[in-house]
Amino acid sequence: MKTFRALSTAIIVLAASLMTSSCGTLNSEALLAGGMQAIQAATLSDSEVKAYVGQYIANEDKQNVVLGENDPYTKRLRKLTAGITQVDGTPLNFKVYKTDQVNAFACADGSVRVYTGLMDLMTDDEVLGVLGHEIGHVGLKHTKKQFQQAMLVVAARYGLMAAGGTVAALSASQLGDLGQTLASSSFSRKQESEADDYGYDFLVKNGKNPYFMAMAFEKLESLNANAKTSSAVNNLFSTHPDTQKRISRMTARAEKDGYKRPATKK
Repeated sequence: MKTFRALSTAIIVLAASLMTSSCGTLNSEALLAGGMQAIQAATLSDSEVKAYVGQYIANEDKQNVVLGENDPYTKRLRKLTAGITQVDGTPLNFKVYKTDQVNAFACADGSVRVYTGLMDLMTDDEVLGVLGHEIGHVGLKHTKKQFQQAMLVVAARYGLMAAGGTVAALSASQLGDLGQTLASSSFSRKQESEADDYGYDFLVKNGKNPYFMAMAFEKLESLNANAKTSSAVNNLFSTHPDTQKRISRMTARAEKDGYKRPATKK
């Protein structure tokens, strides 16, 4: 999951882009109404955001192969996340998607999804570091801001709004647009750095060597550098040009805190 820029700027840019767009059949009156509803989308309450996210994640679960409780991948995920039940008061729920893509994401409603491609690539401790990073985006409210921004776009396009705490039921096309908007967005470097630190502290809190944050990044960087396999990486860390700096920062922090690099597992 990723994020957009400041809300006020986004509203202005969105209005301008919609007025000049050749897509759709909205007239100026509808655009104005959509813009007002988009502003309301930018101020959705926590409960409203979670309600919309719930619709989004339910659709994502339908679109992907979700592995059952008896599957070895799910059993592995349950074992490594045992005792990790909430972030900032939001209950967490974990599921595994069967796909070769190397990815994981967490949503503002506490839904965390891990791809089998990532689990194949990494050790348990490295996977846990990635999950800590993704959960960090939730705990730091990055994903809430991201979703508000995505709903801003969808609200303006379709004239959606939440009234009195009641959210609209999103259609298949609206959910599709929402997913595309989220997929095309990105967290800022500051937010990624904050989530890195959250993941580092997350590992320490769970009794793990935080050096595994750097080691997880190294594997993603190596995979992305391989032209034969880079297409399997889907919007996790490899899209960021400063991955090497992030590796160096996590390594330096671990060494400063007195941690030694763990032996590489085959």
